[in-house]
Amino acid sequence: MVLTITRLLLRLFVALALGLSAPGASAQTARPDANPEISLITFGPGEIYWERFGHNALLVLERSRDAATVYNYGIFDFEQKNFFLNFARGKMMYRVAEEPYSRALLPYAYEGRWAVQQKLALTPGQARELRDFLKWNLRPENVEYHYDYFIANCSTKVRDAIDSVLDGALRSQLEALPAGTTYRREVTRLTAAESWLMLGMDVALGPAADVPVNVWEDAFVPMKLMNALRGVQIDDGKGGSRPLVAEEVSLLPQRAAIESATPPDLRLPFALAGLLFAALVLGLGCVRSRKPARVAFSLLADTFSLITGLAGLVLLAFWLLTDHWPAWHNLNLLLLNPLALILLPTWVRAGFSGWHPSSRAYLLGCLLGLAALLVTVLAATPLAPQQNLQWALLLAPSHVVLGWCLYRRRAQAS
Repeated sequence: MVLTITRLLLRLFVALALGLSAPGASAQTARPDANPEISLITFGPGEIYWERFGHNALLVLERSRDAATVYNYGIFDFEQKNFFLNFARGKMMYRVAEEPYSRALLPYAYEGRWAVQQKLALTPGQARELRDFLKWNLRPENVEYHYDYFIANCSTKVRDAIDSVLDGALRSQLEALPAGTTYRREVTRLTAAESWLMLGMDVALGPAADVPVNVWEDAFVPMKLMNALRGVQIDDGKGGSRPLVAEEVSLLPQRAAIESATPPDLRLPFALAGLLFAALVLGLGCVRSRKPARVAFSLLADTFSLITGLAGLVLLAFWLLTDHWPAWHNLNLLLLNPLALILLPTWVRAGFSGWHPSSRAYLLGCLLGLAALLVTVLAATPLAPQQNLQWALLLAPSHVVLGWCLYRRRAQAS
C-alpha cells in the first residue's frame, strides 16, 4: 500500500511539473498558427523489451493557439484483431497519434528514461507544411501504416517527414555518410540486456542485416537520428547555410539502464559450449557397451536434432511465408536444418545395443555435418555474406560429431 501511494504521488508530482513547464495546453477552437515551431523529441531506451530501441516524436508548438502537441508514430495495440498473427507474418499495422505535450513526457519520467528536445530551424513555410502533414496523417484514412523494423518505424517516419519539407536535403546529406555499422549490430547492441530477445533476433536475421548502412539508414534508431541531426546544414535563404538544429534542450534526466556501446561478442562462449556438448556426445557414442551411455547418447542426439530441426522450420517459415525481408536467405538454415528431424527415429534406435544406421540416415547425417562445416568456413572468411560465425561455432561441432558417429557405426556394420 505504501509503495502504491508513493508511486501515485510521484506520478502526480511529475504531471504537475511537466504541466507547469509545458508551452501550453491545446486549444482546438483557435485558428492555426502561421508560425508554428517544430522540435524533435528523442527518448532514451526503456527496460521493457519493446522499449529497448528508444523512441522519438515531433513536437508542434503554436503559441497563438496556446497549443503544444506531440505526434507519435509507432503506436501499436495488443488488442488489435489478429495482432500476434500479423506480427508473425510481418504484416503489422501501426498508427500515428497525437497527445498534449503536458502529458507526453509523463510515462518517460516515471520510467526514468532521458528525453532531449531539438528545436528545428525550419522556415515558417516549412514548419506549416510539416504541421499540416502531421494533421493530415491523423485522418482515419491515413492514420495507419505498414510497420517495418528498419524502414518504417517511429524514427524513420519522423525522419521522412522532416526530409519532405526540406526537399530531400536531409536524405542527401545523411546518405553520403557511412554509419560504420549494420542493422544486425544495432539490433544486438540495443537488445543485449534482454539475452533471449537478442539471441532470437540474431539467429533469425539473414544476410540483408549485415550490409553496411549509411547514416540515413542507421536513423531507424531514434538516438542515431538525434545524433545525425546535429551535423545537418540547411539553406538559410541568403546563399549560405545554417544548422538544422537551432537549439538542444535536455527535458528529462537519465535514470534507467544505459544502452550498450557495442554488441556482445559471443564467439568464444559459443565455441566453448559447442565443443563441450560435441565432446560429450562423442564420448557417449564411443562407449556403446554400456546401456546408460547408449541411452544418454540417444537422448542428446534426439534433443539436438529436434531443437535444430524445429528452429530451422521457423527460419524457413520466416523466409517463405512472411514479409520479414531481413530474415530471408538465412544461412543459419544450414545449421538449424529442418532435415535433422528426419534423423529422430535413427537416434531413438541408437539407444539399443544392436543399432546400425540405414544408408539413408548415414548419408543425411554426413550431409548435415558437411553443410555445417561449409557454413563455418564461409563465416570465418572476410567475404562472409552473413555474420553468423558464433552460431556455426556453437552448432557445427555437434553436427560433425553426429555425422561421424553415423559413419563409424555404418563402417562397423559393413
